Amino acid sequence: MTLLARSRHWARAHPLAVDGALAAVVLGLILVSSVPGPPAHHYRAEPANVTLAVLACAALVVRRRFPRSVLAFTSVAAALGFVADRTSRSAPVVVTVFLALFTVAARTDRPTTWRVGAATCATLTAVSMRYGPAPWYSQEHLAVFAWTGMAAAGGDAVRSRRAYVAAIEERAVRAERTREEEARRRVAEERMRIARELHDVVAHHIALVNVQAGVAAHVMDSRPAQAKQALAHVREASRSALDELRATVGLLRQAGDPEAPMEPAPRLADLDRLVDGFVRTGLRAEVVTEGLADAAEPLPATVDLTAYRVIQESLTNAHKHAGPDARVRVRIVRDGTGVEITVLDDGTGGAAADAGHGGGHGLIGMRERATALGGRFEAGPRPEGGFRVFVRLPSAAPARLSGALGEAAATGEGRR
Repeated sequence: MTLLARSRHWARAHPLAVDGALAAVVLGLILVSSVPGPPAHHYRAEPANVTLAVLACAALVVRRRFPRSVLAFTSVAAALGFVADRTSRSAPVVVTVFLALFTVAARTDRPTTWRVGAATCATLTAVSMRYGPAPWYSQEHLAVFAWTGMAAAGGDAVRSRRAYVAAIEERAVRAERTREEEARRRVAEERMRIARELHDVVAHHIALVNVQAGVAAHVMDSRPAQAKQALAHVREASRSALDELRATVGLLRQAGDPEAPMEPAPRLADLDRLVDGFVRTGLRAEVVTEGLADAAEPLPATVDLTAYRVIQESLTNAHKHAGPDARVRVRIVRDGTGVEITVLDDGTGGAAADAGHGGGHGLIGMRERATALGGRFEAGPRPEGGFRVFVRLPSAAPARLSGALGEAAATGEGRR
């Protein structure tokens, strides 16, 4: 820290000592200016002027604590000095008024500064013209007027600069706080997105593995060929789960990592493979699309992935909760503003509803996905029996969601 910086720090920490030193310097200048030079060396300062100078300078010590009171006191002292001083000079006590008015202007608002400054300026100038020994048109009276106005203007300028610097510092602090909050929000959203991805991948594939493993265990002795086929399905589902987990977790890698995934995320184009996996487990599923193949532009990667995950989670819930003889119908409709997905099953429905609103996270995750894209989500039991899931997604995803996930979905030419 430099000497100047240390001096400023000390001055901020000890304002009373600084004001005391300033008052002593001003008193010394007033006393020196009260004694004329030759040939009037026999002149001696009037005791009344010395007393007024001492009192006014003593008041300057507390000018920051009581600015208006100190201004009033020094103004009265300066007026008395004009009356008591019968020499050809203005009373030097008026210097204390300039400092007091500067302090008031630096510590109040602009309207108050100009009101107080105008009143002080007019009063002191009038007293000087009325009681001063020089003619009313003398330049000494004009100097009182000019210095009083300059003190008010200087204090107002200092106050404006301090307010400007404080506003800049406040904006900088607010901007830093906003950046930190935005970073925390983005981290929370990314954590939620990864949690949804992992839930969808694990819930889907583990459900298939569980069913196929149960089938294999049931027919192992009586129908070894069917058991072998079920185990092959288990192997395929587990391999797919590992691939999707690797791709999802790989998004957390740094850009320069050599093992970052180059495979795209699943999308509606992979829907046939998804449905075939459920059909092999015994679920009767049907998919109907309208306007999807005729669209001029493909869906954004985030919308495409969300649509796929909604269908995947809906089929998984239907497979687990709708019952062994349930039918599932998936309807995908794309229009000019978005895509609608409806998944209907004719099973019991109650278990699925309980799972969605109880301990499970499937319906919650689907709702969060749709809401994050600005879409709409509905789910609940059907009056005629079964369960219904409806999602409406916009064609354009928000820009903040078109990050790493969109890039990963758009990379490569095939899933494997």
